[in-house]
Amino acid sequence: METIKTLIQSKFKTLSLVTVALAFSIITLMVRIKLNKSFFYLFLVWNVFLAIIPYTITMYLNTKSNLSKLKLSFWFLAWLAFLPNAPYIVTDLIHIRVGNDHLLWLDVLVVLSFALSGLLLFYLSLLDMQRLIKTQFKKIPIETIMLIIIFLCGFGVYLGRFLRYNSWEIISNPQVLISDVFEILFSPFQNITAWLFTLGFGGFLVVGYWMVKNLTPSLLHNSEDI
Repeated sequence: METIKTLIQSKFKTLSLVTVALAFSIITLMVRIKLNKSFFYLFLVWNVFLAIIPYTITMYLNTKSNLSKLKLSFWFLAWLAFLPNAPYIVTDLIHIRVGNDHLLWLDVLVVLSFALSGLLLFYLSLLDMQRLIKTQFKKIPIETIMLIIIFLCGFGVYLGRFLRYNSWEIISNPQVLISDVFEILFSPFQNITAWLFTLGFGGFLVVGYWMVKNLTPSLLHNSEDI
């Protein structure tokens, strides 16, 4: 309990931003459900829950004063498996095309609010992990590692959106997942869409990463020291 209290106190401003963003997303969804009498976008609540998991992991790791390299490496792999769920919400914008024209602006507002919440969680978690890695592995080229992670997230979003994989299948269905990944890697011309999406969406995330890191360092848990 004391750990949770300390965590909340140390990251109060950041948690307040996250809470406001999530609250606005939920409120807009409730208004949409009320006015359209449809639960179609309710899946966004599950998606944002998955987006919270990587940020929860980095918050937990930040409470550990004696974090070992081995323990960080283990949690890093779990964090990386769930991280694409945060920016994945941006691709939920494709669902707008299957809706009706009634209050279309509200549909756009609902999905965008959840997408922005997911991106906020993504960048906060990414910067937290960057700080943790730099603390434990001082000689590692951290900026290069961050870029690799971001493009891996772009690839992960492709696997989730177009091949319909989820994070759990790394454990529950690894053979098929690995087979599809190898197919994309070793047959690039037959899977040009996967490569274009990974580079395009990854580039989009990289631009956001640089903007967030350089424009609002004071809001991101001492990210100016990273």
